[in-house]
Amino acid sequence: MHMVIYTLVEASTRDDALATGKTVFDRLVGAVPHAGAVFDYYVCFDEEDTTVAGTARWGDLPVAASVESDEGEELLERGWEATKEEFQRNLDRVKEALDEHSDEEIMRDADLARHAFHQVGAYDGPSVCLYDEHGSGIRHRGQLERILDESDDLWIVPADIHF
Repeated sequence: MHMVIYTLVEASTRDDALATGKTVFDRLVGAVPHAGAVFDYYVCFDEEDTTVAGTARWGDLPVAASVESDEGEELLERGWEATKEEFQRNLDRVKEALDEHSDEEIMRDADLARHAFHQVGAYDGPSVCLYDEHGSGIRHRGQLERILDESDDLWIVPADIHF
């Protein structure tokens, strides 16, 4: 499956932001030493040779945008909303499983309940859409606000990932 994820990076130019973003995405696909892959591959929105990912799949998105720009604010909002929606979807599945199944049924993974439990607690992977420049998932609004407050020249870089 494909989805768009975003990384927040400090950089002085769009090109620097893209390069740092690609370093983050390389880490998330296990392309760098000592990094475990949580996604299969990625395509940034500067790549024009693909017909199945990036712009071909999602349309024109900025290659990178300052979070203070209109484009950057829009990307940040998209990433945060996707993170919240995925968290809520999984949390609702957890609550439903707890209400409708016995402990034994949950232990046997009724309705993929244990998968939903795992997704609620995930630090990376398909249930997290925003990442910092170290490849750590941004999981709650306080963490996001801290990154926004502590950074002077913050950019957001989107990528189409496959998992």
